[in-house]
Amino acid sequence: MINLTGGRPGGPWEPPYSKGMPAPAELVRDFVNTLDVECGTDELACPEELALWLRERGLAGPLDRATDADLATALALREGLRAALRTHHDQPLPVLPLRLVVDPLPRLVPVESGIPGALAAIAAAVADASWDRLKVCAEITCQWAFIDVSKNRSRSWCSMRVCGNRTKTRAYRARKQGSRRLQASNTDTV
Repeated sequence: MINLTGGRPGGPWEPPYSKGMPAPAELVRDFVNTLDVECGTDELACPEELALWLRERGLAGPLDRATDADLATALALREGLRAALRTHHDQPLPVLPLRLVVDPLPRLVPVESGIPGALAAIAAAVADASWDRLKVCAEITCQWAFIDVSKNRSRSWCSMRVCGNRTKTRAYRARKQGSRRLQASNTDTV
């Protein structure tokens, strides 16, 4: 059973929801963040971990098993979503079993159950109205997905204290290094 509300059979799943953001945005963010680019850790390193991750979110049943092909599809979906969040432009995504249902508003729903259906549910979550709030951190070493809850949607980093500070410090040092070269070259000519 596919459930995008955050609950799962056997107990609630309570991720750190952003204030006022719908569950589909949280699902996409959490899925993209299964790869920590900075640390090099991947929560989806094997088919069993993929199935467990989907089960924990109520997207796959207890008997659903992931295959190597499912894992390859999941990784392609994750990196396609990360690229799309980075640029907010068209990105190729794997073909997933979805159909359009209009009741009364149009929405995408998985055609299959199991692991392919769970991955299709993640892809369908992209069609949610909160897509424009989803971003990827501008710090090149981070690439963490986050939900921009700023009023004017201008956030660039997942954390100003960490990634924003790194970027600004690097820019400051580069400016200082450039001004030192200019000062040195000016004193050489005197």
